[in-house]
Amino acid sequence: MRKRMESLIGEMLDGRILLEEAITEFEKLYIQKALARNSDHISKAAASLGIHRNTLSKRVANYNGKPKAPVKRPARSRKPTKITPAAKKRKR
Repeated sequence: MRKRMESLIGEMLDGRILLEEAITEFEKLYIQKALARNSDHISKAAASLGIHRNTLSKRVANYNGKPKAPVKRPARSRKPTKITPAAKKRKR
């Protein structure tokens, strides 16, 4: 395995592939293979990769060009509080 990787790395360096690009491509292919082996089941693929399923989902979304939007929670409605005479004194 090591010799194959060294050969591939040599080709990549000759082709002037930057480290960041190589790492991104490797990760993308690694994730694709894990998903294929696990029938696109996110939780099982994440377990085989040793990462959390949310992390895997975010990375897959990023690779597909669709960054996940943050979840927006509805604001809580607050009842107006009554200010008692004792509370008014404390504020001063």
